[in-house]
Amino acid sequence: MVDVSPSRFEELVGEALDSIPSELLRVLDNVVIQVADEDPDEPPTERLSDYTFALPDTITVYRLPITALCADEDEVAREVAITVVHEIGHHFGIDEQRLHELGWG
Repeated sequence: MVDVSPSRFEELVGEALDSIPSELLRVLDNVVIQVADEDPDEPPTERLSDYTFALPDTITVYRLPITALCADEDEVAREVAITVVHEIGHHFGIDEQRLHELGWG
């Protein structure tokens, strides 16, 4: 486990977002990306049929589970980047199996 402060973790999430091509970010509409220490519930990974007029989708990157798996900050940065791409993939309807096949699992 590595100790990464909440503010530094947010910076790493921002850096991961900065690495996403601008063309893709432009179509990432109605989405809020946030950081939390841990997940109180299991978030949905698929959009249901009652999505119309919904509040913005929320992608949350959880700091404590990621830092618990990593040995240093570089590894945290890699895991954050993978997580951000993985969750954006879910937003666009890509399922778990395909994300793993693409190397973002």
